[in-house]
Amino acid sequence: MTGVRGRRAVVTGIGVIAPGGSGREEFWDRITSGKSAIRTVTCFDPGPFRSRIAAECDFVPSEHGLTPREIRRNDRFAQFALAAAAEAVEDSGIDLAAADTDRIGVTLGSAVGASITLEDEYVVASDHGREWDVDPQHTMPFLYQALVPSSAATELAVRFGAHGPAAVVSTGCTSGIDAIGHALRLIEDGEADVMIAGASDAPITPITVACFDAIRATSPLNESPELASRPFDADRKGFVLGEGCAVLIVEEIEHARARGARIYCEIAGYAARANGFHMTGLRPDGRELGEAVKDVMAQARLRPEDLGYISAHGSGTKQNDRHETAAYKYALGEAVRQVPISSIKSVIGHSLGAIGSIEMAACALAIDRGVVPPTANLHTPDPECDLDYTPLTAREVTVDHALSVGSGFGGFQSAMVFSRSPKGSAA
Repeated sequence: MTGVRGRRAVVTGIGVIAPGGSGREEFWDRITSGKSAIRTVTCFDPGPFRSRIAAECDFVPSEHGLTPREIRRNDRFAQFALAAAAEAVEDSGIDLAAADTDRIGVTLGSAVGASITLEDEYVVASDHGREWDVDPQHTMPFLYQALVPSSAATELAVRFGAHGPAAVVSTGCTSGIDAIGHALRLIEDGEADVMIAGASDAPITPITVACFDAIRATSPLNESPELASRPFDADRKGFVLGEGCAVLIVEEIEHARARGARIYCEIAGYAARANGFHMTGLRPDGRELGEAVKDVMAQARLRPEDLGYISAHGSGTKQNDRHETAAYKYALGEAVRQVPISSIKSVIGHSLGAIGSIEMAACALAIDRGVVPPTANLHTPDPECDLDYTPLTAREVTVDHALSVGSGFGGFQSAMVFSRSPKGSAA
């Protein structure tokens, strides 16, 4: 899509913190192998809960260059963002010291922000909930930063000297796509030339697990964690909680070409809708998600048969999988049956607001490397999910255009298209 000033945005750097391995390459190896990173929760005692499994990151912040002060004042989700952004900036090759920092911005998505710190500090201040009147003298000095999710965007701006627009986008499970979409619009509108854009969440906490237990949304298949996430499978039992972050360097195309940057892909379109229907429920016909897909395909000027890959939301709940399948059929017609689709949540779980940015990273790498990651654990397809959901094994496919969708509690529905840049790299 061309913005009002004819400006276009491309992806020039990718950084990922995900379950099963830190960094972009370990992430890619993991999702293309189809080997699950889901295990029994280790960061607290999961014994009292219905669902006792999650996809955790083996993350040591000091190994990613975070200083003791950054570690002390930042929740785990913000630490993920700092680490992923550092990898993305390095991958992009941009010289921040020589750049016009007034033209560099930050957009970071998150669904639940600093939930680990907030829960831990409440436990301390209330003496495990025994005291109604909490004593603030017992809390950490950086509690305000944990309360305000925008502090994570501030941390990125300070670390990388970004003096342009900075914002946090929090739209539940579509936050990752929406944050990159916001970055796209800022570049199209001429507000920035470079955006550090992505999303991060670290929601594996007792209170988050309890919330999803209460609505029975998460999988109870605790005896076989690696088999528990089963998108589009007839035997699925719910989604599996995850954590992680992906950050992309989103750059105005002529700015990228002028500095000889390697270009992964172009952001060809972004669209969002809301269903105005139910906090956790979805209309079975998938119309609102389908309308977002129609919109983004029109922006990208693509026909359904042009798509080489669809990165599904694919959470592994019956409601979502069937809603999503209906949306594809509504928006793309019979041609969608020829498009490989997959859900990487089958391998790395559902990291809430972060997952959309992680899935966009997967789309960029699929275009770059000509491989579609599989849907793990898809042994018995749901008859109502009768599209090509790429079961079990990755495929070598030329991907010129990749579509990704997100669906979130509150009725949020988002879609984004990445396309191979017409000249692939600097012209």
